[in-house]
Amino acid sequence: MQTKFTLKLIAACAILTGATGLFAQHTPSPYAGQQTRSIKALSATQEQDLLQGKGMELAKAAELNGYAGPAHVLELAAALQLDDAQRHATQTLMARHKDKARALGAQLVEAERALDGAFASQAIDAARITDLTQAIGTLQAALRAEHLQTHLEQTALLNPQQIAGYQKLRGYDHAQATTGTHVH
Repeated sequence: MQTKFTLKLIAACAILTGATGLFAQHTPSPYAGQQTRSIKALSATQEQDLLQGKGMELAKAAELNGYAGPAHVLELAAALQLDDAQRHATQTLMARHKDKARALGAQLVEAERALDGAFASQAIDAARITDLTQAIGTLQAALRAEHLQTHLEQTALLNPQQIAGYQKLRGYDHAQATTGTHVH
């Protein structure tokens, strides 16, 4: 009888020791600390970038495939030898793009805030999740399309030599030569 008790005691100690080891080895979630964000899914930087209409790598498919962006074209205006009409058209494109990107970014921030608020208030169900995430997805798609279309419009304002110059100045000319990407 005492042997059974001793074996049970040893087993219980082993289980407790193992459980204690699990807790000691546990590392916090990479999300730890993010629960204090005003919108849990967005960092303060992401929120500000959306509100300011920043690129956030949304036009990477265009940029890395030979389609110039207006912000960088304006930065490189002298080296690209933009004429006055090109400079004016690029500035106009950039201003129009920023207005659209900021408006879409603000809508996206509010949509994320609504999703976060629905979870925070526990006023959420499967249908509401679908509605809110579809709205977010639609806004994300519209924002990305805005950035990509701006690169398309910008590239149409440049001549082939300027496009090649842009690629070289941005450091893409070597990749272009080795991957067969053509200049537009």
